[in-house]
Amino acid sequence: MRQISLREFRTRGAKALQAVPRGETILLAGQQGPAYFLVPVVDDIAEQDRDLRRAIAKASLREGWREAERLGLDKMTAGEIDAEISRARAERKRRRTV
Repeated sequence: MRQISLREFRTRGAKALQAVPRGETILLAGQQGPAYFLVPVVDDIAEQDRDLRRAIAKASLREGWREAERLGLDKMTAGEIDAEISRARAERKRRRTV
């Protein structure tokens, strides 16, 4: 995987990509670190799109799990979860009637 700075990509886009072998993924990085992946399209676009969306969804789940751990929510019991769901539903119902 090659890394290209965001500045270089903005100013010399096509020329910066010419140095990258065909089919190789590129990591675009800015001053705060990695920012984007450029993933080449090969063969079946629909299949690649599905795989990419699946990978993004998994990354989002992992982020949610880390946030739950940070907040201590990963230690909730099934009863506590059910009670929280009931409270949220009651609050939503109360807002609809107001």
